[in-house]
This record gives sequence, structure tokens and C-alpha cells, in this order.
Amino acid sequence: MKTLLLLRHAKSSWKDNDADDHERSLNKRGKNDAPRMGRLLTEEGLLPDLMFVSSAKRCRKTAEYVIQESGYRGETRITGELYEASAGKLRSFLAQIADDIGRMLIVGHNPGLEELLGSLVGDPVALTTAALAHVELPLEHWYDLRDDTRAELKRLWQPRELED
Repeated sequence: MKTLLLLRHAKSSWKDNDADDHERSLNKRGKNDAPRMGRLLTEEGLLPDLMFVSSAKRCRKTAEYVIQESGYRGETRITGELYEASAGKLRSFLAQIADDIGRMLIVGHNPGLEELLGSLVGDPVALTTAALAHVELPLEHWYDLRDDTRAELKRLWQPRELED
């Protein structure tokens, strides 16, 4: 059994209209929500073995807050492969993960994360900014992940549902 955690980046800022999309940072709400999700990972006993983070600034900042608040000390890999990745690209990415990784966290973007999650659980699932999905995959090896693989959505947390 493999565990996949999908975290959509926290709310980003649109203040600088000239800023490149890749370089947008977090707004005030995002800076509040991201640490809450980090605390949640610790409270739920869901710290990952490995964390992959999109190279976009808003994802990197979300991950920084999550790491700081959760006490996560594992490996974090920042990759451009997750920026604007489709569900298919995300699925291919996951299929390359080493077998010794039992629980993995991806910090990324919509629509790719929502599409991947929906395809895994068989129903559309909305991931608002800073939402965290906990998915159990019936796999022994990440490379066994296929288009028809069905998983169980154990829990979905939206930051607005959490107490401070």
C-alpha cells in the first residue's frame, strides 16, 4: 500500500500584474493557510517520506511554511516537472518514484492535481488553495500506477475547515 498526499499551493498574490506566473508569491491568506496544513500533517501522523514541490514560487513558499510548522526533516525535491503538469504527467511522474518511499507529498497546481485525484478516486474532487488530500493506493510499487488504478480518498482537508 502506498500513500499519496496532494497539497495544492496556498493562495497566491496577484498584486504585481507584471510578475511572471511562475514567480507569484503567497498573499496574506496563503501565508496563514500553509502553516495550518503543516501542523495538520503532524497532528494526523502523515509526515511524508519524501516531498516533491513544483518550482513555482507559490509552491516553494507553501512547502517552506509546511516544513517549518510540521517539523518535517525528510528530503524535499523542487522540480519544474510539476509546474503546470497535467494529470497524465503527474501519473507518469509518480510511476518513477522509488519503492522505498511509502508516503509521498506533492505540492503542486490545479487543474492537474484535481484531475489526477478525480481519476484515482473515480469522482471529481475540488482542491481549493492549500487543500490537502490523503489518498491510499493499492500498490506495492509506484511503477504499477496505471490509468485505471483506483484509490481510496481517506480524507480531504480544506484550510477554512480547520481551527487555528
